[in-house]
Order: sequence, then structure tokens, then C-alpha cells
Amino acid sequence: MNNSDPKAQIELLQKRIRELESNIDSDSSEEKIKQLRQEMGLLQAERDKLDSIWKKTQLARHEKRPYTLDYIHRIFSDFQEIHGDRRFADDPAIICGMAHFEGRQVMVIGHQKGRDLKERQYRNFGCANPEGYRKALRVMKMAEKYQRPLITLVDTPGAYPSIGAEERGQAEAIALNIREMAALTIPILVVVIGEGGSGGALGIAVGDRILMLENSFYSVISPEGCSAILWKDQEHMREAAQALKITAEDLLSFGLIDEVVPEPENGAHADHDAAAEILKNHLRRHLEDLLAIDVETRLNERYRKFRSMGVIESRAPVAAGR
Repeated sequence: MNNSDPKAQIELLQKRIRELESNIDSDSSEEKIKQLRQEMGLLQAERDKLDSIWKKTQLARHEKRPYTLDYIHRIFSDFQEIHGDRRFADDPAIICGMAHFEGRQVMVIGHQKGRDLKERQYRNFGCANPEGYRKALRVMKMAEKYQRPLITLVDTPGAYPSIGAEERGQAEAIALNIREMAALTIPILVVVIGEGGSGGALGIAVGDRILMLENSFYSVISPEGCSAILWKDQEHMREAAQALKITAEDLLSFGLIDEVVPEPENGAHADHDAAAEILKNHLRRHLEDLLAIDVETRLNERYRKFRSMGVIESRAPVAAGR
């Protein structure tokens, strides 16, 4: 069957089975029905998997899902926000500040979306401009100066792709953050709490430990964008999400993250307090582990973590004339 949609293929198989059942004239027909039913079972399992992955994608974007400020108010104390990049402006899409985590001074950085239309526009839907990443870098440097652990919360569709953002050096700002985070001597904990979109996420996501909430995703491109490029439409988002391997379980199996943080039974959006308490326990454990490691070892492990990501295949050149 040429149709790649499992649902359409299942419908075709069901139609074919009904036709055979209405006219069983030999053992071969019964054998064919059995074969088609087995094939339909495999397709149903494939469809269920697509639906499960897409459900996680939708939960990562749920309008009631806890955002960075929701976690800050529940996990940290004495939070003092820091504004501005000292170059151009403040970017409300990224929250930065000083706080206490169980009595220890830390620095916190995270993307912030909005609940209603007015706030979403103010926060630019969590899509940061270059000044947002430069503000974040400013806070990272403060964390380094005062030797405070850094915790970042990732939740963005991606960096803002406007002409103004490009004119002000969007790519350079993200690249500089990636380079500088790799060399910071302080412990760095990264948590993907919702959407982890491309370079917009990476600009604050280089760390010693990378965690993902159970119903979050992390990807170089959104399923919608992938569908538009590969299929020239928006009808293959589920297939794109599966092919991209964007779920926490997928990324853990590839060694790209360090742990999947479970969520309350119905998802983080259903119980912000419970979600924050679970995340707090994981942050405590990982921070204690990192503080027990000497700086040189921690930096070497961070370097190896990111150098080992991805697989490169090389092939011998084909001889001339062959």
C-alpha cells in the first residue's frame, strides 16, 4: 500500500477483510484474512504510537502547563529578577534572577510564555530576541563571579526569527552563549519543562545535567515545520514527530539527556504544586551530586557529554570509473 497514513491503511484493510469474509470459498481466503488481520494489528499499534507521541507534543504546549515563573515561585525563595542586557533592551521572553534553593544561593534563567493574549504578546510567546540571550549571558557571568550554581528552565518554540532580531545578531548571541556555558566552572542544571525548540533552547541549555519533564519535547524543528518541509503540508505532523524522536524517552535512549522527570498522573498542567515538588526533588539530588565533583572533572565530563552527541558515518570514496 502506498498510503503512509496508518489510519487510511487500516480502513483499506478492514474493507478488504469484509470483502473476503462475504465470499469465503477456500482455505486460501481464510489464510488471507488471517494475514490481513495480523497486518492490521501491526498498523493499529503504529497508529497508537503516533497518537501517543503527538499527545505528549500537545501536552508540552498545554496552555495551563506550568511555566518558568510558576516553578520559580514554588521551588525557589527570595527570587530577585534581573532585567536588561546592558546593550539594547530587556527581553521579557527570558526570566533571569537570583534566588535561594533550599538555603543555597543560585541563579535561575528560563523562558517565559504567557497565559492570555496580552501576556503572550508581551512575552513574545516565549521566543527570545538577542537581548534575551545576552541578558542570560550577563547573569551566567554573575553566577560564575559569585560561584553560584546555575539552573535553567527551557520552554520555547524557538528563538524569534524577525528581521530586527537577525540585524541585532540573533545567531551570534546564541552561539556565544553555547560557547560560554561550556566553559563555566559552576554546576549547571538544565530542565526542559515544555517545548525545547532548536537554537532558541540551546542558548540556555548547555549543562552538566540535562533533564526533561515526562511530557516535554526537544527538537531541532517543530513537527509542523518538518511536515511543511518534507510533505509540503501540515497533515503529517504525527509522522514527523515520530521520525524526529523528540520525546524524553527517545532522547534518554540516545544519551542526549540524563533523566526523565515524571509528572503528576494527568500531566503537569493538572497539578502545578505536585509537578514543582517532583522537579524540586530531582534538582536537589542532581545539584548535590554536581557539588561533590571537583571543577576539572565536572568540566571534562561536560565536554565529553556534548562531544559524544551524534553519530558520524564515513564511507570510502568510490574509485574512478566505477
